[in-house]
Amino acid sequence: MENTVPEIKQTATFNAPIQKVWETVSTAEGIASWFMPNDFQPVVGHQFHIQSQFGPSPCIVTELDPPHRLSFQWDTDGWFVTFILKEAGDKTEFTLIHGGWKEPDSIISKPNEKSSIIRERMNQGWIGLVNEKLRKVVED
Repeated sequence: MENTVPEIKQTATFNAPIQKVWETVSTAEGIASWFMPNDFQPVVGHQFHIQSQFGPSPCIVTELDPPHRLSFQWDTDGWFVTFILKEAGDKTEFTLIHGGWKEPDSIISKPNEKSSIIRERMNQGWIGLVNEKLRKVVED
């Protein structure tokens, strides 16, 4: 598995208490406010959908440790997304990890493009989502 595309990892520190950030990344309304519409529930094993540009993506909650960690499987290509929150005084350090990537030339089914291309596109997307959209929601 050493020829897989590397995980995406985005870390940002928000001027917001951990509980506010947690509520924004662990509720359906919160996730919709910065990411995509969904029917998420914070329950391990809960199956939900994220409404992407390619249609609904099936997901399942795999880990939940409020208010520090949340993981879910995303879609059918083996991806997982993890949110890690650390209290830093009155601020919160937030890390997003998007992993489960395959070999660079393997095709991701919905966009029908190579894993390496989709990974780079999604990395740029996560930068904007975390550093702009999520930041704006939790710091307002």
